[in-house]
Amino acid sequence: MLTSANRHSLAAALVLCATAAIAPIADACTRAVYFGKNGQTVTGRSMDWSEQMHTNMWIFPRGLARDAGMGRGSLEWTSKFGSVVVSVYEGGSADGMNEKGLVANLLYLAESEYTPAGDGRPALLISSWAQYMLDNFATVADAVADASQQTYRMVTVVAPNGVAGNVHLSLSDSSGDSAILEYIGGKLVIHHGREFQVMTNSPTYDQQIALNEYWKQIGGAVMLPGTNRAADRFARASYYINACNQSDDPREAVASVFSVIRNCSVPRGVQHATAANLSATIWRTVADQKNLTYYYEDTASPSLVWVRLAAVDFKEGSGTRKLTLVGKPELGGDQTANFDKAAPFPFLAPQAK
Repeated sequence: MLTSANRHSLAAALVLCATAAIAPIADACTRAVYFGKNGQTVTGRSMDWSEQMHTNMWIFPRGLARDAGMGRGSLEWTSKFGSVVVSVYEGGSADGMNEKGLVANLLYLAESEYTPAGDGRPALLISSWAQYMLDNFATVADAVADASQQTYRMVTVVAPNGVAGNVHLSLSDSSGDSAILEYIGGKLVIHHGREFQVMTNSPTYDQQIALNEYWKQIGGAVMLPGTNRAADRFARASYYINACNQSDDPREAVASVFSVIRNCSVPRGVQHATAANLSATIWRTVADQKNLTYYYEDTASPSLVWVRLAAVDFKEGSGTRKLTLVGKPELGGDQTANFDKAAPFPFLAPQAK
């Protein structure tokens, strides 16, 4: 039976859900961080989108000269750390892990509003946001310290399918530290701490936390929300990522995270014309941050693909390498040695007017 406090929590949750229902259709990703024993940290996420995103896997070395993709006025840097990422539309780094175990995940957030026009700071495209973090920082704390200085402005793009590029960024490191970075009303909002281990989509993160408080009071062993909506996936991921087997065995830890992310995935072919942030899951990644192994799962493939970062040559001058995933659903197993030399993809930028 619901207590008075729970009734008030439920009422608040229903109000927030109603607010979230007006968000536009886009993706429905879920991200969660697993705290196993003896420092066995693993981060998993799903990528849910209304079409295939021509995703491939890339190795980027140290010492790679970068700019944010805007030409003149772009933020410029040289990569300090090597990374393995998966691309979307061959125009952005959507997800990845660097050689120090920092993981970056881009997820959709309809409410995002970036830097107002007229800002004179160097530009950083959202398509290069995750890569900037992976290239430059070993820990979440370092990345947050840099972001907090707000020395650059964020510039959004439109995806090739016409969807506005409204995203927020999650970061995690091998210690289990996490951060969620959102641009709300043109201002950067950062949630930094180990407790921020789950992220989905709308509403904004502060409201997601409030929604999840209700389900904490109910207790996941009693009842959990079962729909594909972002707030429901947030509640399920928050409960299951801590309820599953907390192990120091990397195989068990990775399997546990995959099981949680699959639980929060959207079946293939599901697409609702009126539901917010709801598309089918097209791929999933899981990053073992202790053992530096990055796993990728295409939902149309029967097999996992993985890369062992400890066996990758990231030294300056080693070159950019690409593992083609598009059109290869049969690909599976350890692909560390199977990348081919390739020029880096250009970051997706706004079209010139």
